[in-house]
Amino acid sequence: MITLYGAGANFGVPEVSPYVTKTEVHLRMAGLPYVKEAAMPQLSPKGQLPWLDDDGELIADSHFIRLHLEKKYAVDFDEGLSLAERAQAWAIERMVENHFGWTLAHVRWLIPENYAKGPAQFFAALPPALQEDMRRDIQGRVAENIRAAGVGRHSEAEILSLGVRSLAALSALLGAKQFLMGCRPSGVDAVAFGMLAGLMAPYFDAPIRERAMSFCNLVAYVDRMMAGVYPEFDWAPLAPARETMAA
Repeated sequence: MITLYGAGANFGVPEVSPYVTKTEVHLRMAGLPYVKEAAMPQLSPKGQLPWLDDDGELIADSHFIRLHLEKKYAVDFDEGLSLAERAQAWAIERMVENHFGWTLAHVRWLIPENYAKGPAQFFAALPPALQEDMRRDIQGRVAENIRAAGVGRHSEAEILSLGVRSLAALSALLGAKQFLMGCRPSGVDAVAFGMLAGLMAPYFDAPIRERAMSFCNLVAYVDRMMAGVYPEFDWAPLAPARETMAA
């Protein structure tokens, strides 16, 4: 039995963590049965989400979980792609996770209004005397990580500019295709979908979300992926919302 440990549904998406989303989408793409449990990152072998318990074997980090699934269950998430296309998919994945992902973290954790209604609520179950100290401490740690990644060293305008450039690149790569690498989903779609859905869901307000909603093919892509991999989730299609925003 496969058990996936993640954060759970919140912030308008079926899974808070885009990295857990990536793994969950891979599991669903592979048709592998699993159960999902909410867990704290500190319990993970690597101190982060997600991790997987596959019949007693613990695997942490979404990338290494993917490698495990491909090896153990003879799954190729990039089936049909050439070597050059696989390389392109890897480059897209690194851009999304190692750069754009920090933009999403900035939106959630470092914009005060978003932090107050979002991540700060993770600590609501703690005794009141501990809540504020814990909120400040964890937010400070996340801010340090965002700065260490480079994104946190920039001004708000510069972060927006970099984020829009990544969105424009994804939009250009997607073009008129149904999915990033062609007519069917591949491994990289799990990565891009998790990040884009987390940004576009109408829960957090930020200039980068407004700009993201201006890329009509990315909006349609998120709706398409959500309907395909999370049909049970109560998701209001973004396309009508985009039309309202543009009016």
